[in-house]
Amino acid sequence: MGDKTKVQVSKLKPGRYILIDGEPCRIANITVSSPGKHGSAKARIEAVGIFDGKVRSIVKPTSAEVEVPIIDKRTAQVIALTPDTVQIMDMETYELYDVPIESGVADDIKDQLREGINVEYWETLGRIKIMKLKGE
Repeated sequence: MGDKTKVQVSKLKPGRYILIDGEPCRIANITVSSPGKHGSAKARIEAVGIFDGKVRSIVKPTSAEVEVPIIDKRTAQVIALTPDTVQIMDMETYELYDVPIESGVADDIKDQLREGINVEYWETLGRIKIMKLKGE
């Protein structure tokens, strides 16, 4: 299964995802400059890393293609908690994953994790992040 695909810059929108320096990021803002005398319109894309929260920006011609991550959104159950990791089990495949709390759990739900609850996790490029709690 490929974890990324290519999309033309002119088709990107805020809220979608893009790969910048190999890091999957959520697009926060896109500004398009008008074409110069001999050039094409350029888009400045500002995005925030899904895993590290860092703001990144790139400038590309609107006709260029960029890589976008394919994000698999799945449900899992929290099996165990340690000070550093959360162990989750996928509800379809029953695979177990150890997810680092520091980089693999959305900040707003870190304090709400406990054994036995269901969570939505995203998997892309071989990395996992727990994004939100599922209704119980």
